[in-house]
Amino acid sequence: MINNELANYCINSLKEAGIDKAEFYLEKSKRYELNVVGEELSLLRTTFDTNVNITAIKEGKKGVISLNKTDENALQDALKSVIDICDNSEADAANDISPMQPAKSFKCGGDEPDLDKMYLRLKNFLAAVKEAYPKINLLDSFLDFTHRCDYYANSNGARLSSAKGNYNFQVTFAAKDGEKSSSFNYSGFSANDIDRELLECSSFNTLLKQSVEQLDTKPLEGKFTGDVIITPECLGDMIEMYLDVYLSDTALIAGTSALKDKINQMVACEKLTLHSNPVSDEISDGYFITKDGFEAQNITIIDKGMLKTFMLNLYGANKTSKDRALNSGGAYVVESGDKSFDEIVKSIKKGMLVARFSGGNPSRSGDFSGVAKNSYYVEDGEIKYPVSETMISGNLYEMFNNIIDISKERVDFGNAILPWIAASGIIISGK
Repeated sequence: MINNELANYCINSLKEAGIDKAEFYLEKSKRYELNVVGEELSLLRTTFDTNVNITAIKEGKKGVISLNKTDENALQDALKSVIDICDNSEADAANDISPMQPAKSFKCGGDEPDLDKMYLRLKNFLAAVKEAYPKINLLDSFLDFTHRCDYYANSNGARLSSAKGNYNFQVTFAAKDGEKSSSFNYSGFSANDIDRELLECSSFNTLLKQSVEQLDTKPLEGKFTGDVIITPECLGDMIEMYLDVYLSDTALIAGTSALKDKINQMVACEKLTLHSNPVSDEISDGYFITKDGFEAQNITIIDKGMLKTFMLNLYGANKTSKDRALNSGGAYVVESGDKSFDEIVKSIKKGMLVARFSGGNPSRSGDFSGVAKNSYYVEDGEIKYPVSETMISGNLYEMFNNIIDISKERVDFGNAILPWIAASGIIISGK
């Protein structure tokens, strides 16, 4: 059965069984992957994945089931199971599916990879790293091209489909010199093409150079409140934590968010503008269909410090009586500032350049604490030396309000475009 037939079969079967509302979401992907084992290219492999999510709602009760097969027997078993799950769940009036929408199809990127170019780019990357950074050990690397098709349908008549193809490159690495080794680090990017050499993309050159420097770390002495410069690699994690604590379904339904009544009010430094742009031409690894069954749109979450939207899905919006977000998050773009990275460093009296954060989930108030890895001590406007693992702690709301500067430079990861951000008031704890 083709996608539309699969959807109709599942939705009609559920309606015949007495289900009030039903939805069907199919994801199919084909992935061509080149791996690096040690420092040698391994054979190309091709994998196929299929994932189906089926939702049934009856009298406010909801059942959801996932499966990775689409043959008739597997679907029949799944339909029986999702009805049982639905019947045995708790009723909640906020459970719903998206309304009738005009049928739409979306497409971006290619259908098939340039395998010769994939091989050449990865081979060139390995050679360039070996020549420029002989102390670097590549622990895990892969270059892939993934073509993914999504199909969404529901019993209200909504029909949305998309097809997307793009390249993805991920590298994990560490430096080693005799008995000394650095902490591991990683980065990657996505792109619609691989016309550029891989080493010139993202911030690989900077991170590999820093990894070699981090063979000789020093412990930081004492405890103080200082400034931090958050790298683009670390900023993405900080944004995710901020949105989860203050703007997510969980925080707003529970009423724990400090921003629950702050729409169109200042919630961050006026220097900060944050977008979520999954359908922007500048984002290669975005999406067209939201997880709750709507056409995705680009949104501004924070505009010059002012909160413009919560990140609620359909259920969260129904539960809180607030507006649903027009996408499912991700694809974050932070607008550039007016100072260069070097100028920002020169403005720091005492603090750290934080490249990676390792810690538990923040508290409901946004308090966080964890270890700054692959990071540097900054004093009197100079990056002094790489530090051994040092604790940092603060509050996400305060940190986003205490932004000092945002860099002109940004790193394009394909799924996000992020600058360096400096903020004050972070507690830094050394030995």
